[in-house]
Amino acid sequence: MKINWFPGHMAKALRTMKSELRNIDIIVYILDARAPLACLNPEFNEIIENKPVLIVLNKVDMADKSKVSKTRDALKIFFKNISAIEIIELNSTMSGALKKILQKINSLCAEKVKRNREKGLNAFIKAMVIGVPNSGKSTFINNLCGKAKTLTGNRPGVTRGKQWVNITNNIQLLDTPGTLYPNLDDEKSAKYLGYIGSIKDEVLDKNALAFNLIKDIEDFYPNILNVKYKIDLTGTPLEKIEQIAKSKSFLKKGGEIDIDRACSLILDDFKKGKFGGITLL
Repeated sequence: MKINWFPGHMAKALRTMKSELRNIDIIVYILDARAPLACLNPEFNEIIENKPVLIVLNKVDMADKSKVSKTRDALKIFFKNISAIEIIELNSTMSGALKKILQKINSLCAEKVKRNREKGLNAFIKAMVIGVPNSGKSTFINNLCGKAKTLTGNRPGVTRGKQWVNITNNIQLLDTPGTLYPNLDDEKSAKYLGYIGSIKDEVLDKNALAFNLIKDIEDFYPNILNVKYKIDLTGTPLEKIEQIAKSKSFLKKGGEIDIDRACSLILDDFKKGKFGGITLL
């Protein structure tokens, strides 16, 4: 299925990111651990060039922990040209879970910290936080701050402009809007981004997306739908959706099965992590 969504604020965000690079010491790249490779935006390649990079595999509580090693290997290949890089797994909703982030930022910027101390300065390390929509960037920053300094929401497009936030007495973070690729030619990545909520619902064919989700997750995790919905699902994706709709009594007037409602349920359950730990690579 073909998906494209690149509103004007995303184009503006990319321009802002590039214009701020001269002020940036380190990039914090937030990836949704459920579909980490789909979250790698090619438009960010120029932004991360020649900068230390901290990769945060966020929402790891919803991901498949058995695939962490494979995910790390794939990311190391993708970022093989970056000289200073760290990869960390994180559930950014956990209280205090981000303290180790500060250590990683200071470690990756150790040379600057050393130079500043030698000069008797306590200059800020400036970090730019980037990622696709709904990857958890704002929650990450709010948790790091200890209070809500940025807007959050379980939908793409909440952050619209740049926001500088003081984290400690020597670290500032620049929050940026979640940004997709201008052209989602890779249909697999586009689907995966749709599943995790990085693409606005209004531009999606939710029924087609739900059909694809059923096929994709059962390729990786056979019978997971049977376990989740506690019924013996058989047949095509459409037939399985019909069975789920019947089990939930999703019926229209006249007794017609409400496919739309069942598709929305399946997509929402996936976004909320109700299928258990899943990673789509």
